Amino acid sequence: MVMMGDALPPVIGDKSAKLLASSLGLTTVADLLLYAPRRYAQRGELTDLSGLQIDSHVTVMARITEVLVRPMRQRRGSILDVTVSDGHAELHLTFFNQKWREQAMRPGRWGLFSGKVSRFRQTLQLSQPESVLLADDVDDVDPEAVEAFANAIIPIYPATAKLPSWRISKTIRYVLGLLDPLPEIIPEQTRAEQSLLDINDALHQLHLPQTAAEWQAAQRRLAWDEAFLLLAVMRRRRLLARQQVAQVRQSTGTLLQRFDAQLPFTLTAGQLAVGRELEHDLRQPHPMHRLLQGEVGSGKTIVALRAMLSMVDAHGQCVLLAPTEVLAQQHALTLRAMLGPLGRAGELDGDADGTQLVLLTGSSSPAQRRAAMAAMRDGSAGIIIGTHALLEERIEFADLGLVVIDEQHRFGVEQRAVLGAKARSAPHVLVMTATPIPRTAAVTVFGDLDVSTLREMPAGRVPIATHLVAAAEKPHYELRMWDRVREEVARGHQAYVVCPRIQPGEDSDDSLAPAAAVEVVQRLQAEQLHGLRMGLLHGRMSAEEKAQAMARFALPGHDGYEVLVATTVIEVGVDVPNASTMVILDADRFGISQLHQLRGRVGRGAVPGLCFLHTRQPSDAPSSRRLSDVASTTDGFTLAQLDLEQRGEGDVLGTLQSGGKSGFRLLSVLRDQQLIADASRTVDHIFEVDPTLTTHPELAGAIDGREQELARQYVDKA
Repeated sequence: MVMMGDALPPVIGDKSAKLLASSLGLTTVADLLLYAPRRYAQRGELTDLSGLQIDSHVTVMARITEVLVRPMRQRRGSILDVTVSDGHAELHLTFFNQKWREQAMRPGRWGLFSGKVSRFRQTLQLSQPESVLLADDVDDVDPEAVEAFANAIIPIYPATAKLPSWRISKTIRYVLGLLDPLPEIIPEQTRAEQSLLDINDALHQLHLPQTAAEWQAAQRRLAWDEAFLLLAVMRRRRLLARQQVAQVRQSTGTLLQRFDAQLPFTLTAGQLAVGRELEHDLRQPHPMHRLLQGEVGSGKTIVALRAMLSMVDAHGQCVLLAPTEVLAQQHALTLRAMLGPLGRAGELDGDADGTQLVLLTGSSSPAQRRAAMAAMRDGSAGIIIGTHALLEERIEFADLGLVVIDEQHRFGVEQRAVLGAKARSAPHVLVMTATPIPRTAAVTVFGDLDVSTLREMPAGRVPIATHLVAAAEKPHYELRMWDRVREEVARGHQAYVVCPRIQPGEDSDDSLAPAAAVEVVQRLQAEQLHGLRMGLLHGRMSAEEKAQAMARFALPGHDGYEVLVATTVIEVGVDVPNASTMVILDADRFGISQLHQLRGRVGRGAVPGLCFLHTRQPSDAPSSRRLSDVASTTDGFTLAQLDLEQRGEGDVLGTLQSGGKSGFRLLSVLRDQQLIADASRTVDHIFEVDPTLTTHPELAGAIDGREQELARQYVDKA
């Protein structure tokens, strides 16, 4: 007998186990049994041989009339040719490398044969058909066996060339027969109220259904399990977080007040409201765990900075963790500019009431690293900005009080824990995302966090006009696009040109191959934008090269770049107020939310933004319709919902979930909104009545198992 947490049993064979692991990522019994069919096929009613249609899936009952084994011509192996007849017409069956069937496929015997009809040399055939051999005399054929075969439901699994669906099905059926009965994690009362199957019945009906209603009921039960367990994991994380002890600090408020007084603009009502939420959380005896999401350009960075200054006023240190060096460096430049002398305490032009801001990344020089680490250890650095380098074991802090994580979906719970272990007491945590999350998705992805949302744009933020440029149908639009770039540069502004690829690939001869930045910069310099000062920025450049490229683009006057050709490395955090224009080449290669993020890099100063979505696809292509959606609105929350609907949560949520495999197996946050709401209420009730899950040991064990799985995945990635 086997259990769900076990490795795949040896009885399935080493070869099969290795294929399941390498091809499909299935390494445990749970992985295998929760590997859902992508669809179900029904063999259908018996079909007369005289009525067969090419490419149709049929089941026929016929008598074997001839059997022939012949060698393959082009490679080693044999072909078994079987001719069958129903007395009116003939059909050929072809089996490759299955000579062992010859003895059973004797002439005169009746059988059922199921497969897809094809034509070979003007002859109809079934290649590699499923078959059930019956009797030698048609009068002896069991009609119930015929009906059972003809009407059987066949699960079709996502498969590979080396691991076909039938082999996956055979392995699953075998393991199901060995499985110990599973404990229930969903309370009996909930199962009754929601008409949910027993978990053991659900697994059997998922893989061995007798009717369509059976596999539909199985899928619903297993989707409930996914939602229920995930929400329970999130709920327990929140409870455990509230049980942690955070140092209660007394803030002087001096630094924050000085900073607010020097701001050249007025904070929005939304920024002030979220600021009050953060201030309240930072005064509590348990650590804050909050998500800050907002529209592109809504001012998340200044909200986070004000929270950090409040922590520095309370004699604590703050970390701002960014996923890339470009973003970390950009944050350092932006925050230093915002703070001015308040961020240069100890320097000649620094403010005595201020603090030090240091930057630490993987490419920091040894001298920079030593200086930054010393300032972190002795507490003189109140704000530390960095990348994963801050997670290294030798990194120490004097008194870490607040961790701010930018682009939360690039990090997981485990990274938060690593930083938390470097603090004297549990630090407060603020995670930010520049990609708005639809509510139904947020509850499953960020359910362990309190959520603050910024919708209001700062006063004076200029609009961004977005235009779709269909180059294939209206080439004069493309010419005009480059003319507009020249015009904006002539007015003293700058422009981005974004490409989906760095280098040309093997398909570079293809007229629709995605634009490559290294080629585009050369072409623009020679043709459309000849004479303009142009730079290149992409992810394979060294950190020093990236920093130099960004610095020259941000540099005013004759020494700075007028046009920056880049990849999506500029997607978030890059802030050059003088950049007014963006051209996104082959914009159909990007998702809706990504296009919205890229577009948000322009229009950040006093000049209206201009964005061109360039495509070589026809106007009626689905990708062109997606671009029209982006051009029609600048509301990131509307676009996030469209992105989720069009791409599906497998793509969208796969990049957001903190650990775990991409997307869900059976749960859909779009289709199953009511299911998620019902599961959420059930989870809330369980934890309200029994917060320690004393009377729900199976659920507690399942949560522990899920957390251990995520921890293992984190270690494997590290």
